Amino acid sequence: MRVLLVEDEEDLSAIICAALGERGIQVDASLDGQDGLLKAATVDYDAVILDLMLPVLDGYTVLKRLRATKKTPVLMLTARDSTDDKVTLLNEGADDYLTKPFMIDELAARIRAIVRRSTGEPSPLICIGNDLRIDTIDRRVTCGGQLVELTPTEYSILHLLATHADRIVTRQMIYDRIYGDRDSGSSNTIEVYLSNLRKKVGKERIETHRRNGYTLRA
Repeated sequence: MRVLLVEDEEDLSAIICAALGERGIQVDASLDGQDGLLKAATVDYDAVILDLMLPVLDGYTVLKRLRATKKTPVLMLTARDSTDDKVTLLNEGADDYLTKPFMIDELAARIRAIVRRSTGEPSPLICIGNDLRIDTIDRRVTCGGQLVELTPTEYSILHLLATHADRIVTRQMIYDRIYGDRDSGSSNTIEVYLSNLRKKVGKERIETHRRNGYTLRA
């Protein structure tokens, strides 16, 4: 991944470039808005990190002019934390914003998120409600911040329900996910798995639709 950082504070720029580089993100740097706009307009970056207060051209102007020609994802850096300022940035075409001071890990995560959204790549994290999180890379589930221990089969069923949240998942869909072409299970076995899942992630989350299937409520 290659991104452009437009930040006029040289020390901060150097720190961000080095830290993102350690996290696998290649960074080109620019110290003023005019140079940043030129680079952003002529190079196909995966994303642009754009400071709001810049010399020559401010961040608002750079964002407006860039949006007139390109759809490169833009994350704004700002010391302003009022709701009006944030709304203005988003309305002008920013994909996200981060208020200074910030943690580098959060910056890296937000960059990856806006790039995923721009390319249509699904997020590796599925969020259900306010507290259920499914990390599809590590196959790790947390509920209320606590790790939920699931068997491989329970995880497969929960993942299927989560990717169809608020929709009915039929027993046949679950059967196919668990057994594939193997005819080695029964509807009673599925009921046992669902019962165990309810105990682990919350009874009220998984609804049963008699003779139809199940729904995970988001």
